[in-house]
Amino acid sequence: MKLKLVLLCFCIISAYYARAQQVALKKGSIINTLKISDSIPESFSLYLPTNFETSRNWPVLFVFDVEGKGKQAMSMFRQGAEEFGYILVSSNNVHDSLNTSQNILIANRMFNKVFSMFPIQKRRVYTAGFSNGARLASIVPLFIKNIEGVISCGANIRTVELLNTKNTFHFIGIVGREDYNYQEMIAFRKILNRMKFPNLLLKFEGGHQWPTIESLTNAMKILTLASMSKGSLERDDSFVNTSFEENNKHINNLISSNNLLIANELLEETITVYRPYSSMDSLKEKRKLLKRNKWYRTLKRNEDAALFKETLIKENYAYSLEEDVLAYNYNNLGWWNYQMVELKKYVESDDKAQQQMGKRLWAYINALTEDTIEILESEEKVEEEGVRFLWMLKTITAPNDYSYYLKIISDSARIEDYGTALFYLEEALKNGYKNKGELYTIAHTALLRITPEFNQIVAKYLKEARYDIIEE
Repeated sequence: MKLKLVLLCFCIISAYYARAQQVALKKGSIINTLKISDSIPESFSLYLPTNFETSRNWPVLFVFDVEGKGKQAMSMFRQGAEEFGYILVSSNNVHDSLNTSQNILIANRMFNKVFSMFPIQKRRVYTAGFSNGARLASIVPLFIKNIEGVISCGANIRTVELLNTKNTFHFIGIVGREDYNYQEMIAFRKILNRMKFPNLLLKFEGGHQWPTIESLTNAMKILTLASMSKGSLERDDSFVNTSFEENNKHINNLISSNNLLIANELLEETITVYRPYSSMDSLKEKRKLLKRNKWYRTLKRNEDAALFKETLIKENYAYSLEEDVLAYNYNNLGWWNYQMVELKKYVESDDKAQQQMGKRLWAYINALTEDTIEILESEEKVEEEGVRFLWMLKTITAPNDYSYYLKIISDSARIEDYGTALFYLEEALKNGYKNKGELYTIAHTALLRITPEFNQIVAKYLKEARYDIIEE
């Protein structure tokens, strides 16, 4: 009997201290490293909204970043967390150097820990991320049950075969109109529509980058409204009506300013989100009238033509790059330079659709080149000549990314190809490189950087060189 009494007291005390630890967690600021357990070297970051209390259940958004920037990624959602009352959590251990199964296991351990620490509303568990973090966030619901929705920024699931109509979740994609994944996100939405997945695609002005905080907050609002429509959250008619009127006002402003493509997108979003609450007949009629508008039809035709052209050019780029890398075709660098000149014309075009296409294509070739470099460098026997070609290509497609000039200078000096090293030294300086100190510490250039040729080039662009130039 005494033993039972002691055990009971121990359990009560343990529960008290566990609850006290929860209450002591600081609200309204990000807590960096909470341990999964003493035996597992994994941790997560946490954000509790300022009105957090343990007396009720809370929705939770797990934010995934695979580049070690979980805290920064989570901070993008703070405004929405405060406005709509979400707990935010981000693992410090998922990483793009790990395979999918390893990252899923890390995520699952984090989920279990959070569920044991806090009163979580089971039907309001969500994931989110950007780029490769978005791909992970989108695939987690396929392996971990009872995830209600995903906010996927700038990317989606590559292996659509894994999607299951018996395990649907609310997918909200967010993409910049200049993002090289723009068409991929549009195509993925069509797949989700065919499979009857609830989904939306939100767009913003920008490239392959985190969306605006306003876009992310809007996505959290949409998830909140979806929870109300399903009965997972008590319906707040005042909130619903106010949100609907804000959207309607924004639509009217877009139409009055002739921003008709974006007006149509917002009309589609509003009809989809607010359909469970009331009749959308008036908005459907407004959308029909909009689509008959001559200016809208012109804009839409231009956009469709640009997207079609973009598809053809991307296929050409992918084929040409593969061929050039296999053949070490340095002679084709001139063709790539011409392509960049053509892309610049698109970017500077008066037509908005052409501008956006040009920026997407420019970003695409840079992403494709970087991915190819990463693949070649990860092989057991590195194809040095192929990597060298891609470094040179990067100086054409991203002339202000000086790291590739420095790599070429170092590598060329290593194999005593000083002519190439000096050429790319001058190219870097022509394009605005100014870090003289770094130039004199490039690996393998000990002999090169004391030559008159090296120092003459440095002096030409940076006024003076480190070593005196001795005239013969």
